[in-house]
Amino acid sequence: MRATEIIAGAAALLASGVSAEAYLGFNSGNTLADRSAKFKKDWVQEFTTAQNLKNAPGTFNAVRLYTNIQAYSQTSEPIEAFEAAIETNTKILLGVWASGTDTIEPEIKALQTAISTYGKKLTDLIIGASIGSEDLYRVSVTGIQNKSGVGAGPSEIVKFIGDWKKAFQGTAIANVPIGHVDTWDVWVNGTNKPVIDAVDWVGVDEYPYYENGKGNNIENSGYLFDRAFDAIGSAVGDKPVWVTETGWPYVGQTWDQAEATVKNQQFYWQEVGCRKLFGKVPTFWYNLRDSNPDNEMKFAITDNLSTTPHFDLTCPSTFKTTPKASSSGAKSTSTATGTGVSAPSSSASGSSSPEAEKSGSTSSPSSSEPVTATVPAESSVATGSATSVKGVSAAAVAGMTLLVGVFAML
Repeated sequence: MRATEIIAGAAALLASGVSAEAYLGFNSGNTLADRSAKFKKDWVQEFTTAQNLKNAPGTFNAVRLYTNIQAYSQTSEPIEAFEAAIETNTKILLGVWASGTDTIEPEIKALQTAISTYGKKLTDLIIGASIGSEDLYRVSVTGIQNKSGVGAGPSEIVKFIGDWKKAFQGTAIANVPIGHVDTWDVWVNGTNKPVIDAVDWVGVDEYPYYENGKGNNIENSGYLFDRAFDAIGSAVGDKPVWVTETGWPYVGQTWDQAEATVKNQQFYWQEVGCRKLFGKVPTFWYNLRDSNPDNEMKFAITDNLSTTPHFDLTCPSTFKTTPKASSSGAKSTSTATGTGVSAPSSSASGSSSPEAEKSGSTSSPSSSEPVTATVPAESSVATGSATSVKGVSAAAVAGMTLLVGVFAML
């Protein structure tokens, strides 16, 4: 079979896996920008704005959470986002914190309490559960180089997935699809295959803005995104790919060739969101509003939860990122095109996340971001992607070499 037929078949299979329910939503942590806890009214405001954005290419009626636990709770109190979601009919992608711990029991307990309280009103809104967020990245060579905090290895994530399934076996959410969210290079790293085998879908955080040394100007952003996304699809086989974070900042420093402006934020929305994701792939955009005061890069598409965004959200009928250019690949200084964060002075080109970029990512509440006894807030959760080939295992390099060979045959 020709390489083009293999790629086409894989792409069709991937598309069929996600097209039925291409959710539209945003990420939402459990604290506000001043580090205070979010309560029900805060989430109601977020969810209401998301569903009423002017000129949106669809209804953004889903949310990706990072934890089931209310901020600053010491007793696994359920996050009040659940109540807000019920009131606004917002679909929920559950988040389960899995780094720096040997148990996810507090997360399980919080959700069990919520289900006991709200029953079907809540369970009918749950579309998936992510066991962990960028844990595998944080234990990679790149993650360690970038001081991204304590993570969790593949065996730990697989164990937690088993614990979750056992806890909810025979319940109303027993068949909710289980996934894990991580950086793109994690998924092409062969050492992490046990996690791929254990999940129903894979979640990917991609940020071309942070692609230092890879031609990360805004015109190239769509190509960089496509190369990483396609590499993931080839690596995970028939597992659906959900884009759990992506976006472009409108305020912040120039990162290599990437400039943070409203104009560029709109370009990225159109060339990645409209062209590649919306209505095709489950997508959780980063972000509706900013919540990390330590990160000078601001990704929010609206101010003060106004339904009038910074730019017109209307999707164009034509795009500048062409399929032919995407297939041949963008200019790059490496075979891998990851999408993460790193300090400009760092010797590594990989990184942690937009939320952790300034304050540093930690696996438990830090002095700057205390949240619960076991779960950090969004600003101390790593939520970006890695980029460095230096930080990828030999198995991953071998896999990427194979991908390069396939691309060359197209």
